[in-house]
Order: sequence, then structure tokens, then C-alpha cells
Amino acid sequence: MVEKFVGTWKMISSENFDDYMKAIGVGFATRQVGNRTKPNLIVSVDDQGIVCMKTQSTFKTTEIKFKLNEPFDETTADDRKTRVSTVVTLENGKLMQKQSWDGKETIIEREILDGKLIAKCTMGDVVAVRTYVKEA
Repeated sequence: MVEKFVGTWKMISSENFDDYMKAIGVGFATRQVGNRTKPNLIVSVDDQGIVCMKTQSTFKTTEIKFKLNEPFDETTADDRKTRVSTVVTLENGKLMQKQSWDGKETIIEREILDGKLIAKCTMGDVVAVRTYVKEA
């Protein structure tokens, strides 16, 4: 099921991302850069079932590697200075990335709709939606 996410995805829109970054505690300067950046998302899976999600932009490239349902420590793109424990699951065809730190929790839900990858980032009642199209 992860296979449908595999490929290079180019961001075409980002809604409410500044409010989301603010909600998870990202500082002003990093938010300014984050709002102007339109990263590519590159998803791959190796023959051991390890998923690699690379977020690539002119500003910064980050990468996480994980197995579904196995918690791991994540170094986040926004450089949260605290330990972030992450687990990614597959639920109803959606990749659910749950990050936990300092008693807080955010969920990034990724799904394929009409050939687009939709990433819904939720922190409390704040929701951001980032939309990607697959590159040929």
C-alpha cells in the first residue's frame, strides 16, 4: 500500500502552514523561510520495507527512514530542540505520521486523491493542507 506514495512529488499549494508552524512552536525566522519554500517530497521503499521520505528544497533537505508501525526518534525540519518520537502507520490507505514531544502531539496525514498527494498537518485545532503533484 505504501507503493502508491513512491515517487517525486512537487508542492503546488500550501494553506495555513504559518499557523501550523506557529502551533508546533516554530520561531518567526524559520517560519518565514518555511512559508516561502516549496519543497519536493521524494518517497521510496527498499526491499526490506524501510520507507524513506526526503523533503528537498533550496533551503534545506531532510530525510527520515522508518518501518511502518515502529517508533523512531526524528530530527525535524524545524529543528525542534527536544526529542521527537515519531511513528508512521498506514490507516485506510493514508500514511499517518504522529510526532510526540514534551507532552504535545501533531499528526501529518498523507493520502493520494485524484492523483495528488495531500498532506494534512494537524496540531490541536490548527490544520494546514499541502498539495503535491507527481513529477513525470
